Order: sequence, then structure tokens, then C-alpha cells
Amino acid sequence: MDEKITIIEGPPPDFEEIDDGWALGLNESPYLYDLALTRLRTFNGPALVERCHRAWRKQDAIYLHYRTPIGLEERAPIMAARSLDTDDGQVLLLWVRRQHQETEIEIDLDDDEDESADF
Repeated sequence: MDEKITIIEGPPPDFEEIDDGWALGLNESPYLYDLALTRLRTFNGPALVERCHRAWRKQDAIYLHYRTPIGLEERAPIMAARSLDTDDGQVLLLWVRRQHQETEIEIDLDDDEDESADF
């Protein structure tokens, strides 16, 4: 059975695209993935980080299990974890690997400048 950290209540997590040098090293793979950071409020951050460390020591994967905004179940492999104490309580920082999202770039080839200008 896969190890997982499940979001039981609250909104779906917000994923921030990351481009930190150390975090990009987590993406070494023959496949193309996107790395993202999510911040989750928790009551037991250090215990969740320890659960990640135990899985990694056994060379097992551990996943973030959550629901998408439309209610579908989704999971993402956790690549790094950290717990922080804030004024509002404990926050769990998770760096996760997500399927690469192809982005379409639109290029406007129309010249908006006055075509009758002298050069």
C-alpha cells in the first residue's frame, strides 16, 4: 500500500510553480515533470515530515492525496517536505512532482505598426 498524506477537509491545494536551483535537482528523471510547492495548514507538521522521511529511507514513494476543484481525486508524489511554526499555527511545505502541462504560446505575427512608415 502506498504511503500518503491526505487532505481531509478544506479547499484543494494551491500549487506554485517553482524554479529554485536546489528544487530543480529533484526533477532528475527520464520523464518531463513540473515541480510545484504547496503550503498546507496542519496540526502535526513534524509528524508528517517524519512520515515522509521514513518512506524515503525505505526508498518508497509518498504521495499527497487531494481532491481537485471539481471533486476528482488526485495524487502527486512528494519530493521534499518541511514543517514551519507560524503565528497562525503549523504549516506543511510540500514540494511535489506533477505531470508536465503543455502550455500553448500564441505568437502574433501581425505588425501593429503603421505599414506606411518610411524607414
